[in-house]
Amino acid sequence: NVANIFKNGNTNISQENVNDILNLKSYELISKITIKSNKNENKYVIKQSYINPDYSSQEVLEPENIKGTKIIREKNQIKLENTSLNLTTIFQDYEYVSENMLDLSTFLEEYKEGKTNIKENEKEKILEVILSDNNPYVGKKILYIDKDTGKPTKMEIEDDNKNTKIHILYTEVKINNLS
Repeated sequence: NVANIFKNGNTNISQENVNDILNLKSYELISKITIKSNKNENKYVIKQSYINPDYSSQEVLEPENIKGTKIIREKNQIKLENTSLNLTTIFQDYEYVSENMLDLSTFLEEYKEGKTNIKENEKEKILEVILSDNNPYVGKKILYIDKDTGKPTKMEIEDDNKNTKIHILYTEVKINNLS
């Protein structure tokens, strides 16, 4: 067990927080997202829920004009809802829609399967995944995990030129690692 090797060794680098995050059973979180383009900056507040492996949802809390918009993924079905517009659209067997680059669960899958780095500073573990899908707007994702709580604090998505294009700040995080 990798966690035990680090825990019992003579080093203070613990793999335990990383393993806990990578093996999440479920979570609920509120995230403040800033997306920068060449011309402007857009801000969103989104509530995300995830139950491994077949359910995730995202609900827009801000801005007001799209508040209440929900994207719900259950297995291979995507449901797009907006209660204020009385709108529901269902997409069956549509894998592409469910690949949401802003979602924490997407990062965790990419980290398990991809080219990764792990660093740390005094307060945080820093997990990096280098993406090779030839998208110039998404070159690397960086997840910061608080060493004391084991919870993610923020994620940054950089373009190929190492400019932060998307900044996600996790303000409320509830995690369940129980089977």
